[in-house]
Amino acid sequence: MQKYSGFGLLKHALSHHENWQKVWRNPTPKHEGYEVVIVGGGGHGLATAYYLAKEHGITNVAVIEKGYLGGGNTARNTTIVRSNYLWDEAAWLYEHSMKLWEGLAQDLNYNLMFSQRGVLNLGHTLQDMRDIERRVNANRLNGIDGEVLSTKQVQELVPILDCSKNARYPVLGASWQARGGTARHDAVAWGFARAADAMGVHLIQQTEVTGIRRENGAVVGVETNRGLIKARKVACVTAGNSGVMANMVGMKLPLESHPLQAMVSEPVKPILDTVVMSNHVHGYVSQSDKGDLVIGAGIDSYLGYGQRGSFPVVEHTMAAIVEMFPIFSRVRLNRTWGGIVDTCPDACPIISKTPIKGLYFNCGWGTGGFKATPGSGNVFAHTIAHDEPHPLAKPFSIDRFTSGHLIDEHGAAGVAH
Repeated sequence: MQKYSGFGLLKHALSHHENWQKVWRNPTPKHEGYEVVIVGGGGHGLATAYYLAKEHGITNVAVIEKGYLGGGNTARNTTIVRSNYLWDEAAWLYEHSMKLWEGLAQDLNYNLMFSQRGVLNLGHTLQDMRDIERRVNANRLNGIDGEVLSTKQVQELVPILDCSKNARYPVLGASWQARGGTARHDAVAWGFARAADAMGVHLIQQTEVTGIRRENGAVVGVETNRGLIKARKVACVTAGNSGVMANMVGMKLPLESHPLQAMVSEPVKPILDTVVMSNHVHGYVSQSDKGDLVIGAGIDSYLGYGQRGSFPVVEHTMAAIVEMFPIFSRVRLNRTWGGIVDTCPDACPIISKTPIKGLYFNCGWGTGGFKATPGSGNVFAHTIAHDEPHPLAKPFSIDRFTSGHLIDEHGAAGVAH
């Protein structure tokens, strides 16, 4: 892998930047198969492949993606990174990810545009503020940075935010995580892909998995539109389509898939240098390096696999953003889109081996997937390599939903809804 550097940039300028090495190869699947096949070429799948190679020496790995690398939810999120979660287990996992984020650009030798500009979670009611104080206290007990800010401190931090007493939901304060921020989503996928490819991982695009083949109760590979690709282990990291993958082996996962919407405005001059989130008014916003206002909404209430979402959610979110930031009222919206999020009943992910030998699932991240990307890949790689969970992944085993493995109508080991 050609190392990127300032000197290299100057050197390639002399040849009009025509001789750059390809970022990754486009290989043909091996006839003899692989040690591990990872289904899903998004951030989590690529991170898993990278850490399998880097930390466990498993380089005979293929990442199979039906579209292009990073073209699913990785390309469809609002890029927020934070670790200020309430419950210990979630906080430890996301803080593990945060620590990886903080050195990831150097580790991958790729500019991820990771910006620790801080994350504000606004409180608008007395109950909001009680919850904020509880969460910040829990964070600090777990060694995670966090502060409770007053209305005055919030206004000083974000002067354009409407903190007046006349607001429908006045800002009473906020939690503040200074180490939180944003990263460039496509750069994260490309950085992991490039680094994994350099260690021998095969990145196979435009290849759709249509089935998972088993023999004697264990997986032996995946059926694709390009034929069988053999593997000793198969790891599914397909976000909103995880339920579809599980159905291929007769397994039922406790997941629901919903469209989650996001949108960006036209570019404007720098005006917002942090991330502002409000659960009560329900909208969150940051400003990208290009100047776009990156706006996040809630999930659509219906189940579905669409990547658009519905107009009522867009309308509600726009109203929320303008309510918090009246200055944005005349900024024009450029485009909207949706991703497919898979949510578990307890709003926590599944990072686990399954009752079927050699089959693993990483799913159920809901709206928190992007920020967990490096941590998710790191602990999932450990689970695959050792066939047992990483210490941080133990609480997120598939077994937590059932006292025993249920048998479905096809006679296969499964998991109840």
